[in-house]
Parts: sequence; C-alpha cells; structure tokens
Amino acid sequence: MSTDRPRQKRATIIDVAREAGVSRGTVSRVINGERYVSAESQSAIEAAIAKVGYLPNTAARNLVMQRTLAVAFVVHEPASLFAEDPNIGAIMLGANATLSDADYQMVLLIVDSERDTQRVSRYLSGGFVDGVIIVSARAYDPITRVVEKIGLPAAFVGHPPDLPQIPFVGIDNRSSARSITERLIATGRSRIGMIAAALDRDSGADRLAGFRDALGDRFDENLVESVPLYEFSAGVSAMQELLKREPDIDGVFAASDAVAAGAMNALRAAGRSIPRDVGIVGFDDSTWALRTKPTLSTVHQPAQGLGEAAAASILGQLRGEPPQLGGILLETPVVWRGSA
Repeated sequence: MSTDRPRQKRATIIDVAREAGVSRGTVSRVINGERYVSAESQSAIEAAIAKVGYLPNTAARNLVMQRTLAVAFVVHEPASLFAEDPNIGAIMLGANATLSDADYQMVLLIVDSERDTQRVSRYLSGGFVDGVIIVSARAYDPITRVVEKIGLPAAFVGHPPDLPQIPFVGIDNRSSARSITERLIATGRSRIGMIAAALDRDSGADRLAGFRDALGDRFDENLVESVPLYEFSAGVSAMQELLKREPDIDGVFAASDAVAAGAMNALRAAGRSIPRDVGIVGFDDSTWALRTKPTLSTVHQPAQGLGEAAAASILGQLRGEPPQLGGILLETPVVWRGSA
C-alpha cells in the first residue's frame, strides 16, 4: 500500500479571480503592481490570494519580463582564502543586503581553478543572472572578457588596470598605503620593509607603489618580499625570509591584516619584540587586526560599504541609469594601535 501523500494542487490565477469575483486580467494587473485597479477590487483580490493560498509563478513572470531577478557575486580567490579573509565576507554581506532590499537574489560563484573559470563563464553567458559583481579580478581575466562581450551589467570591487572604462567601486590603495607607511616612518624606524601581496591585481600593486612613494630615496628593493595571496601563512614565510636576508629590519608594512598577523607570529618566534624591536602595520582593519597582540595598526577598508556600493551600481544600471565610469572611491582612515 502506497504511503505517498497526494500532491496538493497549486492555486492558480483563475482560482483567485473566481474567489474575488473579478476577471483574470484584473488579478494579473494587481499581481504585477500595475495601476488602474479600484481599491475595492484590490482588497477583494488580496483577500482571495490569502484564502486560496496563491503563490505567483516567479519563473514564468521573469520569463515574460526577461529578468531573472538574480545578480552573480564572483570571487576570484581560492576557497581556503575565501574562508580566511573577513573582507570578502563583509563585501558579500553588504552586496546581499542591498540586493535583498530590492528583491533580488544573489548567486555566489567562487573561481578557484581554470575549470571554475570556464564554468562561471558559461553560466554568465547563459542568461541566468541580470548582472554581476566581480571581486578580486586580475588583469586580462577571461571572465571579465565574457562580461564585456555579452554586455552584462557589471560592477567591479577593485579596478583591473586593463579596463579603464568599467564601473567600479574601491579605495585609493596607493594613497592609503603611503599614509600608513609615513606614519610608521614617523615612529623613528630606519629599516622599513614590506610584505607585498597579490601584485597581479590593482590592490596589491597599488599598495606597493604607495609604500615606495612614502620611502622615496630610502626605498630598498631588498626589503620587499612578495607573496601571491593575502593570507596568514604567506605572512609567516615572508617575514622569515626578510629576517634571514635583512636581520636589522625594524619596521614592516604588510599588505593585509592577515599577512601582518602571520608576520607577527614569525617575529615572536624569532625573539623580536613588537613594537620595541619591530613596528608593524597592516591593511584592512579586519577582525585579524583585533586578534593580534598587540593589536594591529592598519588602514580601515570599508568592506561592507564596498559591497553595498557595488550592488547599488548594478541596480542603477538595471534601471537604465548610466554607470559612474570614473569609479566610486570610499574613504580609508588610518587606525593606529599598539603594533607600531
């Protein structure tokens, strides 16, 4: 004997019209938010919808409107770094909050391999989303090329240098890095190095440029150690290399808080006191900055605000508003704490 429950029939627009005593066209106008429906009919239809349990067929409606009401959020980072970097999560939450307020869904897509690149490119080309927010795009990125080719509304968090005319939101990484390096110089340090990260994207390259600007003629290439990603383990290994090569180093600018936290771990293991022997600063003002001992001097990056601004840019484009091609830059104050 079968124990399967009979499938309940889904209420239709016809059921609503019959219950409300109006035409299907009138019900359709109310569901689609159109005008020219009397207050009496509106009330009757709303009561009928509640009584019969009608749920609009969103897929069919979106097909007619040629809209999916979904926006992709593409992150070009390894899955391990996605879990480690609080900035990405904050950007994502900011974007989701803004999209949610506009009744849009956000679809998360992580690019961690060449296969992911091909898969995500096919997905974006398939018409499954109305727009895309791209985080951590590299120069000459194939996904960016797909977005350009199909004309998909897009907003970048950060600014790939090969695309001067794209809508983007970001921060002035170069001037921010210069400001915090100048603050570190002002503490009296004379051998200041940098752990540079992610030099294949604008944020990493600009932070190194700002560091070089601040030091001017005192810049020493031997005091720079580069790593591929903004991650804790990279900070540990890079600091070990710097200490081995330049043992008299007394100041460090790390390209992110996670990198700085790793560097501090390596300094303590080498018997160096922070900030007495070595002053260290980071970048982001993430949760990493408050976990270190002493707490980390850093640049405040408004990660959630970046996500909100990127989502607002997409929604504006979908409303037919021209994007701000010059980009939107948010402020990044220096936050001074005990590490320097």
